[in-house]
Amino acid sequence: MIEVIAFDADDTLWHSESLYVMTQERYKQILAPYELNGDIDDWLYETEMRNLQTFGYGAKGFTLSMIETAIELTDGRVQGMDIQKIIDAVKEMMSEDIRLLEGVAETIPLLAKERTLMIITKGDLLDQESKIARSGLADYFRCIEIVSSKNKEVYQKLLDRHGIDVNSFLMVGNSMPSDILPILDLGAPAVHIPYEYTWTHEQVELAADPAGLYRLENIGRLPQLLERLDLLPA
Repeated sequence: MIEVIAFDADDTLWHSESLYVMTQERYKQILAPYELNGDIDDWLYETEMRNLQTFGYGAKGFTLSMIETAIELTDGRVQGMDIQKIIDAVKEMMSEDIRLLEGVAETIPLLAKERTLMIITKGDLLDQESKIARSGLADYFRCIEIVSSKNKEVYQKLLDRHGIDVNSFLMVGNSMPSDILPILDLGAPAVHIPYEYTWTHEQVELAADPAGLYRLENIGRLPQLLERLDLLPA
């Protein structure tokens, strides 16, 4: 029986990547008057990838990568006032109201009555803590883990820390490399719920679905899946 369910937060419980997409569009508008020596989207992505080991995931790393990209693409000609506009755009993004995804508001309280719920998410600590608090969902989760990265070793440490049997654990998320594949490697099942926008870094194409992977259109279908999983032999 599945006793513990862990959820990714961004784009699994609430909208996040769409805000990054909109902010990146504003960023492109800010740089539009400049003569640039490369493609904004490609250059920014390469900068973000290069900076992951230094700044990690989240809004702060996104901001610094945008500023660095603006300096590089304009050969240092970007004006201070435009750097300020970039910073202001991210501040607005980080203060946006939390918009829960379809089915979340109804499903999470229902699941919390019978199962232990966790959040395991990555990103900037203060930003994630703020979003969790503003979501109105925090009280339904027994524990909340904000990590710098998600891989098999990180998940195993979390399971060990909380005394969770891998056979009673289920992970739910929108990212194949972060939320799904590491969990399958541990021998636990995982549920993939796609999001309309997915960062290129989080996209993985599978030749075939491995054992233990389940796909749902939205979180509202999760209770039905859990009923099926509980009937499977241990």
